[in-house]
Amino acid sequence: MAEELRYQSGFGNHLSSEASPGALPQGQNSPQRVKYGLYAEQLSGSAFTAPREENARSWLYRILPSVVHSPYRVEPRGPFQSSPFRDIPANPNQMRWDPLPLPTNPTDFLRWLVTWMGNGNLTTHRGCAVHLYAMNQVMGNSFFYNSDGEFLFVPYDGGILLRTEFGIITVSPGEIAVIPKGIKYQCDPLDKVARGYICENYGRSFRLPPLGPIGGNGLANPRDFLSPTAFFEDKAGNFVLFTKFQGELWKTSLNHHPLDVVAWHGNYCPYKYDLGRFNAINTVSFDHHDPSIYTVLTSPSDHPGTANVDFVIFPPRWLVAEHTFRPPYYHRNCMSEYMGLIQGVYDAKTGGGFVPGGGSLHNCMSPHGPDAQTFEKALGDDLKPQFIGETLAFMFESSMAFRLTSFSANTPLLQKDYLDCWKGLKSHFDPKGASQ
Repeated sequence: MAEELRYQSGFGNHLSSEASPGALPQGQNSPQRVKYGLYAEQLSGSAFTAPREENARSWLYRILPSVVHSPYRVEPRGPFQSSPFRDIPANPNQMRWDPLPLPTNPTDFLRWLVTWMGNGNLTTHRGCAVHLYAMNQVMGNSFFYNSDGEFLFVPYDGGILLRTEFGIITVSPGEIAVIPKGIKYQCDPLDKVARGYICENYGRSFRLPPLGPIGGNGLANPRDFLSPTAFFEDKAGNFVLFTKFQGELWKTSLNHHPLDVVAWHGNYCPYKYDLGRFNAINTVSFDHHDPSIYTVLTSPSDHPGTANVDFVIFPPRWLVAEHTFRPPYYHRNCMSEYMGLIQGVYDAKTGGGFVPGGGSLHNCMSPHGPDAQTFEKALGDDLKPQFIGETLAFMFESSMAFRLTSFSANTPLLQKDYLDCWKGLKSHFDPKGASQ
């Protein structure tokens, strides 16, 4: 069947789609006989008894049920890891890395999926991990699903094509996509190469943050989230299905194409979002709002207002604050922050060293802020309205400290001189107050 790139809008809605007319049963989810001889299969992303507003599930009407496969066998997982992260002690030092290099050999999604850091414990459904991917080859007859957490894809170099049980999604730099736990898919480069970041969320599913005093509009709007329409393959052959289960990589074989869902309905499905549609909120008088006003998605913890992990962006925006130092202020935070760059220059690091594909880590209470060059320039700037246009940075912010993997701690991509970006800061203290 030809690939169809059509989408449905709305975050958290009950959606439905059918690739063949009448494939969706009406009135009941699992009738004795489904049209076209399909099997009914439910995919549950929450406990059956979860509150209605938290209950996540979808019904899939497929050619063969997922239970038809050979026994799973453990596979080597290489630099792709999971919690608990115990190899390296948690580190209070500020750290920054160069981008993951392009692969020199034919490499698909699972072959160069590198775990950088993480926290929590997937067995208790708490915490997250940060991965980087680089690929130049399609997955072919191989497929993957994650039993441990959902994947949030943030591409920065080349787009990706996600063929999922629910349909097909294309994701370009400047967009994100989320594949919930348990959904089968392929991830292929749309161009010759594709590189990007992934946040693996072990906790409660990503959702839109509450808006509080902002009101009913602003930040990410539900209607701008898109989910795919039904697409299926009816093919026999030799197919391989990988899953990450309790931190290990497992593999099974199938004799029928795993993306054989002819129709589906529910509220548990993959989705994408264009970050250019984010409605940024900012001050129009003085001072800074906290960076939480740039939260796109949040995975809440059991403590209200404290996230398991937030996905935050720093998008193009106007700066108009009066009598205010406009770059991000110097800061120590009880949350831990991994930052990446999708495009342009981050306005707190204009002195270089932080480039698209790179990343930085400022763990719990580790001080950070603008480099010396940015500070000195901003101190003397004429505070006219200023548009920051060529930038798109993001942050995975967690209430738990991140621990590095052996790979990220020992790679030559780790910048040994990151602290030097603050060496040029000098005292401007004037005991007479003459500079005020």
